[in-house]
Amino acid sequence: MQNRGLIKFIAIIFALVSIYQLSFTFVANKVKNDAKSFACGNQDKEVKYLDSIGKEKVFLSYFTYEEVKTKQINKGLDLEGGINVILQISVKDVLKQLANNTTNPVFNKALADAKTNQKGNQSYLDAFYEAFDANSNGSVKLASPDIFGNRTLADAEKINFNTSDADVKKVISKKVEESIESAFRVLRERIDKFGVTQPNIVKLGTTGRILVELPGAKDVDRAKKLLSSTAQLEFWETLKVEEVGNYLGSVNEALKKTEKTTTADVATKATSKIDSLLVDKTVKDSTATKADMGPFFSKIVSGGQQGSPVLAYVKSKDTAVINSYFKRADIKALLPSNLADAKFVWGKPSEKTADVVELYALKGNRTNTPPMSGGVLVDASDSFDQMGKPSVTMQMNGKGAKIWEELTGRAYTQKSNIAIVLDNIVYSAPGVSSGPIAGGRSEISGVFSIEETKDLANVLRAGKLPAAAEIVQSEVVGPSLGQKAIDNGLASSIVGLLLVSLWMLIYYGKAGWYANIALIVNLLFLFGVMASFGFVLTLPGIAGIVLTMGTAVDANIIIYERAKEELRAGLSLDEAVKKSFSWTGAMRSIIDANVTHILTGAILYIFGTGPIKGFALTLLIGIITSLFTSIFITRIFLDRAVAKGTKLEFANSWSKNWFTGFNFDFLRIKRGTYIFSSCVVIISLISIFFVNGLDEGVDFVGGRTFQVKFEKTVEPTAIAAELSKKDVFQSAEAKIFGTDDQLKITTKYKIKEEGVNIDTEVNQKLYNALKGHFSPSMTYEKFINSYDGKELGVLQASKISPAISADIKTNSFWAVLGAMLVVGLYLVVSFRKLGYSLGALAAVAHDVIFVLGIYSLCYKFMPFHMEMDQHFIAAILTVIGYSMNDTVIVFDRIREFLAGKTKGDFNHIVNDSINSTLSRTINTSLTMLLVLLIMFIFGGESIRGFIFAMLVGIAVGTYSSLFIATPVLVDTMPKADKDAIAAKHAAANA
Repeated sequence: MQNRGLIKFIAIIFALVSIYQLSFTFVANKVKNDAKSFACGNQDKEVKYLDSIGKEKVFLSYFTYEEVKTKQINKGLDLEGGINVILQISVKDVLKQLANNTTNPVFNKALADAKTNQKGNQSYLDAFYEAFDANSNGSVKLASPDIFGNRTLADAEKINFNTSDADVKKVISKKVEESIESAFRVLRERIDKFGVTQPNIVKLGTTGRILVELPGAKDVDRAKKLLSSTAQLEFWETLKVEEVGNYLGSVNEALKKTEKTTTADVATKATSKIDSLLVDKTVKDSTATKADMGPFFSKIVSGGQQGSPVLAYVKSKDTAVINSYFKRADIKALLPSNLADAKFVWGKPSEKTADVVELYALKGNRTNTPPMSGGVLVDASDSFDQMGKPSVTMQMNGKGAKIWEELTGRAYTQKSNIAIVLDNIVYSAPGVSSGPIAGGRSEISGVFSIEETKDLANVLRAGKLPAAAEIVQSEVVGPSLGQKAIDNGLASSIVGLLLVSLWMLIYYGKAGWYANIALIVNLLFLFGVMASFGFVLTLPGIAGIVLTMGTAVDANIIIYERAKEELRAGLSLDEAVKKSFSWTGAMRSIIDANVTHILTGAILYIFGTGPIKGFALTLLIGIITSLFTSIFITRIFLDRAVAKGTKLEFANSWSKNWFTGFNFDFLRIKRGTYIFSSCVVIISLISIFFVNGLDEGVDFVGGRTFQVKFEKTVEPTAIAAELSKKDVFQSAEAKIFGTDDQLKITTKYKIKEEGVNIDTEVNQKLYNALKGHFSPSMTYEKFINSYDGKELGVLQASKISPAISADIKTNSFWAVLGAMLVVGLYLVVSFRKLGYSLGALAAVAHDVIFVLGIYSLCYKFMPFHMEMDQHFIAAILTVIGYSMNDTVIVFDRIREFLAGKTKGDFNHIVNDSINSTLSRTINTSLTMLLVLLIMFIFGGESIRGFIFAMLVGIAVGTYSSLFIATPVLVDTMPKADKDAIAAKHAAANA
């Protein structure tokens, strides 16, 4: 090998750099373990400990902990535990703001149609443009004065009536991008103060989506509320009970004519705790225990006190119904002139009375703008009020201070209140008892926890989001579940490494040691690259590492098999080694096989998201590092053995003659294999499209999933029935997940509705429905939230909105189709014959349908989940890569034999090619199946279906490369080409 010294130097430097980079991970883990030991399970204490030593030097007396943790291998949430959400910035809200909330019917119809007609992988903005063009049909321009040609954009962006729609679209696209960037900055500032180590926030292309990862976060509801709150702070004057009471009575009377009356929610049913807090003097009929109180008053738990801004107290579950009443045109028509612009809003639920909220009426105006907004704030901090209760202190700028003094002065004179409204919820409505308040300093007080005041001050300081941030995808993983995944991953990796290494020793003897050393160096390089570039390690990524062990020895197997052939042909060891490492030896096959694999891995990385992207990345890095170690590191050891005169036969004495002289006629039985495979394909297609279908997971259809661990064995059908009741989820599925006391629960309940309050409602309903299966000590917080050592309740939860699932489905389709077409095109270019590509594509299509068929036929009774999700698509693409890999090796040998002097016609040459590569095919498939089987056994329940798909795929891929790809190549090869090949080889051997 030329430049052997340079290769050694590069390998040594690469190894030292890898060890150096990995050392940061070991040091960071040690510091974290010290923090955990110090905190004894207290997360706040742990975070404070890590913050306190952030500037201290902890490595080589040079690197601080802050520097060390930025250089470590970061673990994904499936390993670390925590909360992962994808926020969709509401482009609809941004467009409405840019158009000054226009009432233009074409514009508003386009907004609605865009939401309805948005296709998978299409942005809302593009959908809006399409809808606007369709609705306007040229009759209305985007630059119209009542749309985007308004004064604000006309001054700032020079839009006028003559501006074309194409030019307006450029301006609007830029403005939307600016809003997304603004939201990104606000969210980044918020999460920096949230109190978790190494939070991560990333914009996802130009989709308007923002990924936020909070490793170690445990309070689910708190985190979601912090992220999705727009922080739209407003200050409004309130109306009193006596000013609104007559209108509410009119509403009640009007509703009696259209709604069914009920006595279900009379005041006498309120708990003594609520009664002790509430007073009713004015709306006395609302709390009378009568047979017919009316639809509106029957929803009121208790009325407000005279002079109070609180009109009534209502159960949280009834707020949606009352909102629908207020929105009705006939009810709005009852508003007297002095209440024409009144806004009805709800108060913030308190911890003690979470099921009851306050109803307020705000003094509105025609423009629906508050007297003062949060834009005047310059600072906010969490503090304590005069009673020692948690509160938030705010400081306003000069303009705000002046308005605040006028507002408080008016409230003092009129003996009224000022409502402090955040995101359309009244946090407090204090009165003013000591005259106008000067200086612009104010306080939000109420029933808060310390965490709530910290978060509220945080969002107010960071500023408001330019538009609503909807949580379209979320995942919550408990820390104990993450640790279990790490343990399972390590166990499968170690066992897989040992088995592969053992097989290489058994089959290849002393040469197997060289391959094993190259394998270990490959793993060192792989982890070194991940650490150097800050890549994230996920559970599927660990699966990718285990698979890398199989691919790492594949190139060595090809080289060793070729060396054995050359030795049998009479070459010396030195000549055999040189020949096997040459382009006409094993290198061409290795490159072709790995290029096809890299292409499918790249497509998986492009179209995958989250952990799947981590799997693809690990796989791609592993392929590249394994090529380097297999070709160069192994060669160094082989050349050294040759120089020393070491006897190498690339086999043990008893395995030396395996597969030699093997001469099976594969093409003779092609009719039988065609019939068998056709039957399998037909049965699979019938099952997929007409009988069982496929078990589409929430990745493809949207929905919510919860992994719930119970105290004892439960019956899935009984749990599903409890959750499917009308007052719970209406529809839900429950399946055993691993053990009989653990279920995976899926529901589509309110999946199309956005808002943290919806997510909290779902969590509360789940807890209320299942709490009877737990001991009384299982509170809502313990059931939903994560904490170290958690063994019961919700261990993992995820939500995927229909918009995200549509994108995933579209991406999956194009990923599979694209992988097949790209690899097929590569084979056409590489082999210069269409038949090779057709044979490979036929084999791949057969393998994909076979795997899909197995999943369709078996998902109803298999003891593990066989869902169609992103993990499954990753498995399918991996199968495509390995199927192509096997097929390409055979095709390369066919090409080599066709260019040589092999005797016989085309069919005979093809058969010889298959037989001569059979040892490599069996060995590679066997090592792959071994590592996959280990992952299937030890890898954990969450990736068992993913691994099973690859197990089936590799086995079927081996079959198809022998019995489908080559027969199709033979049958699609033109007769003229076959005759020319036969004539050429007959002449060469004459």
